[in-house]
Amino acid sequence: MDSIIFWNHCALEANRISHSYGLDSGALGPAGSSRAIAIIHLAMHDAYVGAKGRTSTLTAYDSNSPVFSGAGTVSVNGAIAGAAHEAIGVLYPDTSLHSDFNLANHYMMGRNLFNEPGWDDGVTFGRSVATSILTNRSTDPDTGDSMYVAPTGRGQHIKDPVNPGQPYHAPLYGKRSTLFAATKRHALNAPPQPGSADYERYLIQARDKGIQPELMGNVPVANRRKVDETVIGIFWGYDGAKYLGTPPRMYNQIVRKIAEHKNNTLEQNVRLFTLVNTAIGDAGILAWEQKYIHNLWRPVAGIRQHDPSLGSDATPGNNLNNNADTEWLPYGAPKSNEIAKNFTPPFPAYPSGHATFGAAALHMVRLFYKDKAIGTDDLFDGLHFVSDEYNGTTTDNKGVVRPLHKRKFDNGLWDMIIENGLSRVYIGVHWAFDAFALDNSGNPDLAGVLRPDGSVNPAQNVGGVPLGLAIAEDIFKNFKKSAVGPTNPIV
Repeated sequence: MDSIIFWNHCALEANRISHSYGLDSGALGPAGSSRAIAIIHLAMHDAYVGAKGRTSTLTAYDSNSPVFSGAGTVSVNGAIAGAAHEAIGVLYPDTSLHSDFNLANHYMMGRNLFNEPGWDDGVTFGRSVATSILTNRSTDPDTGDSMYVAPTGRGQHIKDPVNPGQPYHAPLYGKRSTLFAATKRHALNAPPQPGSADYERYLIQARDKGIQPELMGNVPVANRRKVDETVIGIFWGYDGAKYLGTPPRMYNQIVRKIAEHKNNTLEQNVRLFTLVNTAIGDAGILAWEQKYIHNLWRPVAGIRQHDPSLGSDATPGNNLNNNADTEWLPYGAPKSNEIAKNFTPPFPAYPSGHATFGAAALHMVRLFYKDKAIGTDDLFDGLHFVSDEYNGTTTDNKGVVRPLHKRKFDNGLWDMIIENGLSRVYIGVHWAFDAFALDNSGNPDLAGVLRPDGSVNPAQNVGGVPLGLAIAEDIFKNFKKSAVGPTNPIV
């Protein structure tokens, strides 16, 4: 375990702990946590570059980042530790996580790093780098919904009727944030619209596959959610649950497994985890920007109010559309490790945050290792992944422990990207087009979604997977290979 792997673990623990105990932090929820973990890794990246000096092949992310100018040797591990610890302390102030980081390094990494020459100077230097990165992001908007007025009307996102006290998560965050590293504000085409025949087929799929188990008797046997689909829906959860945290934590867990399997050098991990987490950070910005531009309702609203005679702006009518179901309820995002109701996340459906995060993070790994063309890879060959939703200790929302499940992926990370996107349909919180378009056979329609130059084919530009792929391609191509800087937010 090198310094990046260790401090990545600490960042993920901060994410897990803050969601476990409801701690007061701006790093809560998927958008807030994607921002926090990106900042932590950018601080470690620039601390490494500044401490390593000319012997590093990497270029500092922040052109104003300090460069170590003291006499003698500076500990690179100390610089990484100082940067990570400072950033975690600011972003997760209530977790009291690894306050004695010298001791933590000793026990977690199996060697007395704090006895390295130049350790104290490295820590001090790393703290100054983190302060610089944090200052750069100090004007980021928060993820609260103060001053936000939700649009109304047919097809617009509404609060989960099962959990009507929900706030709106990050309604202004996306459009008001400066990007971390992407060079353009990638946007999506509009999704299929309520009332269209194309939309109707997605609605039928979500209605049948995502229904609450107690209501599944209403679904024809051939159309019901299968055992594997139920497992997939829960496996990719991480919906801010106690002891699990949010999706950015899960994708980092996958990347850690690959990095350790590949025996990366420290410098490789500096770059890999920075690329992955800046992609996740920009996915959080751009997915949330697009969510509140399109403001599409979730299945719990769309299915219950599918007929025009239903809902707050209903027009009088009878003989309702048979694809509407006024009593329909979703399986819901798993409220793991609590006795509580499952829920629909408190932000619009399109695009899926899960799909965008997963595609951005996991495709970045494929690019980093210069892997095969889209559609296949062997990076997970011989490996399996255990989700914390199915780790043998996590309980469901009735207090029953789920069994340990070891899941393999025959086509590696590409399989993960697709399965992660579809998973949200199986728990009834998303439409399939929130992840990607489907062809007439119901399979993901991603053929030719990226052109050879990495740009997105507009004809296929629907859902979080194309958005995440575009973010990964952009950042991998441009991250500090030139004087490319982040673009300005929408005014």
